[in-house]
Parts: sequence; C-alpha cells; structure tokens
Amino acid sequence: MSEVQRRIEQALGAPVKRQGALSGGCIGEVYRVDLGSGDTVVVKVADGSDGTLDIEGYMLRYLAEHSDLPVPAVRHSEPDLLIMDFLPGDSRFGGREQEHAAELLASLHSVQAEQYGLERDTLIGSLPQPNGWMDTWIDFFRERRLLHMARAAKREGRFGGDTLRRVERFAEHLDEWLLEPPHPSLLHGDVWTTNVLAAKGRITGFIDPAIYYGHPEIELAFSTLFGTFGDAFFRHYEAIRPIPDGFFDTRRDIYNLYPLLVHVRLFGGGYLGGVERTLQHHGY
Repeated sequence: MSEVQRRIEQALGAPVKRQGALSGGCIGEVYRVDLGSGDTVVVKVADGSDGTLDIEGYMLRYLAEHSDLPVPAVRHSEPDLLIMDFLPGDSRFGGREQEHAAELLASLHSVQAEQYGLERDTLIGSLPQPNGWMDTWIDFFRERRLLHMARAAKREGRFGGDTLRRVERFAEHLDEWLLEPPHPSLLHGDVWTTNVLAAKGRITGFIDPAIYYGHPEIELAFSTLFGTFGDAFFRHYEAIRPIPDGFFDTRRDIYNLYPLLVHVRLFGGGYLGGVERTLQHHGY
C-alpha cells in the first residue's frame, strides 16, 4: 500500500478500490480515486514540504458556505493533501452551459462584503495572492493585484526594471479608466476554461478558486482572456446584472493585465506581449 493510499483510507475511513492520475495539477499530483464505499473522490497531493492545499480547501469551503456556486465538497484538507468529491463533466460550453454559467456567476457576484479583499490571503494557481482589506476597489486592484504581481515578476527575473516602471506609472492613473462598483462582490477569481465543468447543458462545478471580494468586471474580463465564455454568456449575464459601457472597449484589457502577469510569473515571457500591448495602448 502506498503512503498516499494509506493516508486517504485513514482520512476517509474507507478502502481505496481504484486510483488513476488526472491532469491539471498546478502544485502537485491529482488523482481520481474510487472508494470501496462506492464514492469517487479527487485527491491532490502537494510536492515538497511547503504545501498550500489547505488554502484551496479553505477557499472551496468558503464558496460552499457563502454562495450557491457549485463546488466540490471538501472531505479532508491539510497542507499536502486535499480530498474532495469528484464532479462529473468536462470543459466544453455550448449556449445552454454558458447561460447557466452566467446565472451562477451573477448570483455569486450578488454576495457582498463591506470592503475589498478577504479575511486571509489566498492563492491564484500556486502563487500567493494578498487580500488585506481596503476601502476602495481601484486602490485594491492597484496595490494587491497589479503592483504586487508586477513587482514579484521583476524580483523573479521575468522582466526588467523598465517594464516594472511602466506598470507602476500606468497604475498611478487607473482612476482615469476604471470604475468603483456599487459594492464589493464575492469572486471565484480564476474563471477560465479548465476550472469550469459542464454536462448536459448545465454547469456541474467550478474548481481551483482564487477567491476574494472585488469588482465583478475583473472576473468577466478573465473569462474572455482564453475564450472561456462568449456572446451567449454575456447576453445572459447582462440581462441579470447590466455591465456599464466601456467594459469591452477599455476596462477588460486593463483587468486582464492581472492574469497576464500571473501567467508571466508561472510560464514565462510568452505572455509578456499582452502586458506590453495594453501598456502601449494607454500610452505607457
């Protein structure tokens, strides 16, 4: 019996019947595990001794407790081991699936807080995501998102000082383009294709969150960066929660600087071109 199997059985009190690898592990290995009880779970095992899977477990539990967003139930979490229910479906979205996703995210965005941020820091992918509370959205996006991620990218050698200075100058003028929302909204934080599952015209689950309270527009922007959702999603979302003018023309690209900087840190300079284009378009 492997150590992972022993720990699964100890945590759940049920024997492991079958175990197979799944794709998509950003910070370790991911398995589908069929239990002797008849249940199926997903098990994540972190690499090394500094695991952060307990943070992912916290985020999934937070979404389950504070929203109606479908997320896998967490059965066990600690820094190097996360066990959660297996959700059916795949990451292909026709019109019905996109409309259902719009309903679910519009409902999520109706969950409010008094400030921007969260009670604790979280992760986006494997990267730390600071969430200290702030009173205004534009300040939060500037400090906790753009500047935090750009400065970390510079420290790690992903780009040079000139690019960082351009991001910093641009960030000083965000209020020329961005809007303050009516209230802070709960966000999944990492809505892109493989983090959403669907089957038979319905969304079956959202996984791998990066939660905090912010402006829904950053969530909507991220969903367009890699073509996750399209017109069917946005028509239905706008019918529920209207999107102010200027989002698609201007604000979407500004908000997508954050996930682009995340990808620069995770995967390298191939994503730097998108950052450069947005900075140049706004005169930086």
